[in-house]
Formats: sequence, C-alpha cells, structure tokens
Amino acid sequence: MGVKELTRLLDTNRSIYREAEFRRQRLVVDGCNLLFSLYLRSDLDQNHGGDYAAFEEEIEKFVTALRLCEIEPYVVMDGGSGNTNNKMETKKQRAEGNIRNCHQAAVEGTRLGVLPLCSKMVFVQTLDRLKVPLAQCYGEADQQIAALASEWQCPVLSNDSDFFIFDLPAGLLPISHFQWKALEQNGSSCYIPCKSYHRSRLCTFFHIQPQLLPTFAALAGNDYLKLERMKLSIRWDQFDPTLGEKPNRLRGLLSWLSGFLTPQEAREAALGLMGNLSSQRKAEVLENLTLGMEMYQLPPSSLETFFIHGITPLIPAAGEEVGDRVPDWMCHPLMQARLSGDILDVLQLQRKGLPMPVDSKDMPSAALTSRPLRQLMYGLLLGRDTCLQVEEWDRDGLQLKFILVQPDVRSVTRRLELRSLNKVEQSERLQVILQALKVTERSLSRLPPQLRLPVAVTRFWLQNAQPAPDKALLKSLLLWLSDGDALRHAAVLQPENPHQEPKLDLNVAHAFNQWQMCLKDSVQLNHLLSCPLPEQHIARWYEGTLVHRLVHRMRTIGGLRDILKGDLSNVRLYKSMLSVVHRSQKALRKTQKTALWRQPLDNLQQLSVQYEDQEAATEMKSFIRAQDDLSLDDVMMVKTRYKTRERNNRCKQSRGRDLL
Repeated sequence: MGVKELTRLLDTNRSIYREAEFRRQRLVVDGCNLLFSLYLRSDLDQNHGGDYAAFEEEIEKFVTALRLCEIEPYVVMDGGSGNTNNKMETKKQRAEGNIRNCHQAAVEGTRLGVLPLCSKMVFVQTLDRLKVPLAQCYGEADQQIAALASEWQCPVLSNDSDFFIFDLPAGLLPISHFQWKALEQNGSSCYIPCKSYHRSRLCTFFHIQPQLLPTFAALAGNDYLKLERMKLSIRWDQFDPTLGEKPNRLRGLLSWLSGFLTPQEAREAALGLMGNLSSQRKAEVLENLTLGMEMYQLPPSSLETFFIHGITPLIPAAGEEVGDRVPDWMCHPLMQARLSGDILDVLQLQRKGLPMPVDSKDMPSAALTSRPLRQLMYGLLLGRDTCLQVEEWDRDGLQLKFILVQPDVRSVTRRLELRSLNKVEQSERLQVILQALKVTERSLSRLPPQLRLPVAVTRFWLQNAQPAPDKALLKSLLLWLSDGDALRHAAVLQPENPHQEPKLDLNVAHAFNQWQMCLKDSVQLNHLLSCPLPEQHIARWYEGTLVHRLVHRMRTIGGLRDILKGDLSNVRLYKSMLSVVHRSQKALRKTQKTALWRQPLDNLQQLSVQYEDQEAATEMKSFIRAQDDLSLDDVMMVKTRYKTRERNNRCKQSRGRDLL
C-alpha cells in the first residue's frame, strides 16, 4: 500500500525517526493496517483457514496494552471502493498477486501473508465487544484518518507509507516500531516504546520542500498513479547522489525534487523528462499526476461528530440515481461496520471483489458454493431492476475473472424493499434467511441461539459443496461447534512435532474454504436483514489448524471418545446439530422432488449413503433399486430407522459407551 519501497528507504535512514514514549493521548488507528499487522505478524495460522480464537486474544492483548498506558484508540477502517474507479488497476494487480500467493501457499505450505476469510469480521466483532470506538468510512479511509488526526492534534498508528506524505501535526507512529508487547514504566505510569515520524524530518534530511511531498509520491508511484502502466518511465536512480552504493530510485527522485520550490515547476520538469508527448498524452499525464497528488489533501473530518456525538455523515453519491439507492437507515450500521463496505460497492458500482483463501489453482473457486446467498443479497440491495447485474471478481485457476452475476429477484425480493427493509417484521426477515439456507425455524429451535446460524450454514454447505464433503469433514465441524474449547486443549489433537505441521491436505482445505465462504456470506446477509438470527461469536466457530487435525484423526483413528467421554451434554448437542443438518425441508422436497429423481441412479446412491457406515450403504442401495420413485425425505426416514435400530442394538451391548 502507499508509495512502494518508501518504508524501506526510511528504515535505512533511522535518523529520520525519533524515539518516543507514548501514553495518555488519543490515537487514530488505521484499522485495516492494524488488522493485517496483528494477524500476519503473530504466529497464527495462515494456511488452514485461520486461528480465530487466538486472533481474538491477540486483539484483546493489544487493547489492554493501550488502556494500561491510558491511550484512547479510535479505529478507522476502509469501507467500499468509493464512487470512483481511481484505483481499479491497483486493485486488479493486488487481486492477481493474491491469487498466485494463495496457490503457492497451498502447494508449498509457505506463509505468504494471506489473511483468513473471516478475520475482518472477528476483528470488528472483538473491538465492538471491548467497546473500542470504531468507524468504517464509506470509501478509502486514509484521508479521513489523516483529517481526524490533524483536527485532534494526535498521531496516526499505521504502516501505510501514504502517511509519510500527509501533513500530520502530531506525526505518525509506524506499527512496525510500536512495541506494545514490551510496556515500560516511568514512575507510576506505563508507556509504549515506539518511534515517531514527522514529515519535516524527512524534508530536512533530503532538502526538499514539504509541499513537494505529494508530487514525490505521485511520481514515485502510489496507489493512484504508476507511470509504468501508462508506458512512461523515468530513470530516477540516475539522480541519486550517493557515492559507492547501489543507486536508489526514490533517493534519486528526492534529490531531483530538491531543486524545485513548487509542485507546478516539478510537474512541468517531469513532463520534460518523459520525452516528446502529444498534447493529448501530456494532458492525460497531468490529470493522473493531479489525481495522485490530491489524495494527500486533507478534507474536513466527518468522523469527529460520529465518534463524539454519534452523528452519522451522509453518503457521498456519484449521481442522483446511485445516491438514491442507499437508504438513510443503512448509514449508521455502515459507519459502525455492522454492514460490510462491500454493500456500497454493490449499490454504487454493481461490483463485488471476492476474498481469496489459500487454495490450489486446480480447485474451483470456493465462492461458487455460496453464490446463491450472494445473489439473494444482490436482489435485496438492487430490488426489482432486472437489468442490473453484479460483477464479481473471482478466480479461475490462476486467472482473475470478472463474472456477471444475476441478482435473485424471486418473490421474496419482490415483496421486500431495501428502503423499508429495517422496518419489516422480525419473523418475516427470519424466514428470508432460513429459506436461503434451506432450513426450518422449528428444526433450529432445539439448538442454543448462538449455534443456529453456523449449523444452518453447515447444512447449506453440505447440500451445495462440490465435491460433496465426507462424514469426517462434517463430524469434525460439528464436534468443534459443540465443544471447541475442550478440543483446543485436548492432548490427542496436539501435534507430534510442535515445530512442524503436516503438509496441507488440499481437499480438506478446499472443503473448509467453501464452508467459510458460506459462513461469511450468511453473516453478511443476516446483518443486512438486521440480524433475525442472533448475533454470533465468530471467533469460536473455527480454528483451522486444530479442525484439520481433527479431520485427520477422524479418518485414521475414528471417534473421539477420549475427549467427550462422560460429557453427555456435548454429546446431546452434537447429535442435535447432526439431526438438523440431515433433516430435509418439506418445502424443498416439494420443489425438487421431480428434478432429484431424474438424476442418474449413481448420483442418488452417492447422495443417500454419503454419511453412512458400509452396512447402512449396502441396505440403502438395495432399497433405492426397489423404490426408485420415493422422495428424498422418504429415503432419509429409512436411513434414520436403520440408524436407530443399529444404535439401540449397540446400546444394549455396551450401555454407557460414548454415543459418538
């Protein structure tokens, strides 16, 4: 992010920084940067889908450290892309790089900085629980972060090199030098040892006028302008005055700029270095240079009134029609990050960038499984306008693909309007998400409220994932949901070699990627519907490394009697979840009955016996051959009777044995 290689240049010239003891102040925090730093700089899993409980603990430790030093954090995060396409090329390039990193991490087992799918939701939810003030901007957050810090005369905490360019009166505290894990004490108060940056020190060191720093950032190449993409380049390293060292392009550019007093002079001189340009080409370059510089101008802050008085700013619209698509009731939950910023991209740009998990290029995109959920969300957001489609940024192999997806405008979205969606009866909103996940309210009523959504998601995943998940995958997920805390500390799930995790099972990783995509999209849909299903503690629902080990144990050893033996409450909970996952919905059966039994016999057999023991499978095959006109629910009833009879016989032989 920001100006490439600038952080490295400053780190080699440490005199630009000043040692500081930070305490008893406000601190404006770059939330997205902190999210990446806390997760990726900690020893947390990156390749098995994320260790969310450990991440939650890391966030708690960070907030505790700040409060011990009487520091008041105000976290500000990016929202949507804004109502322009200014950073399209940068975003495409990052998405393509992320796809390659995801594949390499999967096949090589390397850590390449891939953020797990649900990490942002865990981050936001944890900060909310800890009552840390949080604001999600309607677009890019950098300008609003800098504007708020300027108004409050307090520093910014970030590793984004763009903040080396902004005029910040109280400076920047780079996260990489913010030693929050090494608190020190001076008298009766604690402080965080850190390094402070002020752009005046950079200007003094390189003999450059402060007003030329935005010009430097634009010519060096920031997120808004990269001259090489315009097939223009300047050998800035030729101006590096350093002797006896390898020339550095940024040092050369700064040296070159030291000869100018105003941005206009520098721009004109830079155009001269680009050779003979046509008038049209020159105008294009000047327009892009201006755009690259404007991002460092500070607007009036709209965040102070939100943080201090709870007043939500209006959403800037790209046009009357687009602005009219965002109802007033959505502004506050968007600013609170209770609604994803992706929603604004769908409403304003009809675009959604999909997150990429660690997955092999040979696997299909994990996002395909949950596309029906997103289509329903698009239908709710865009309404009855059947001409609108949403461009999803997904992957196909190692390629970034732009896929036009048709919103679901079935009866439910025709009946509900976005403008009044928050006023719809809770029972009706509940039915929308239950129908989307193909589960009934009655079946979920036997479960604790906090588990209803993840179990419904698991059922949806089971019906839609390709290839179909086997019983070890399903049982491992449900066992984790039933008692993840106990499994987290179970001796049987500890690695034989603590310093070396077994090679990633690509099939298991892909299956759980699909489950997490279903979970992520279901949570976003639930939030759009104002949470008809209870708010969730997402960090406790999945812990990638241990769930992968659990699958391996299930496949090689069998059940987990050593872990759950004697804990009948967790056994009952597990069996209740398993029952919900397997239960057929009557409405679904009526609509799919004909299509289902037109499938080839082999496909039906696979569906019927997928989660049964070998003896049950044999009985089911015979039954299907004799009764090929039964509905899916009838088949499941036979399976249930068979399992019940088998279970009763086992109980008679060994009463008290673990039910699993």
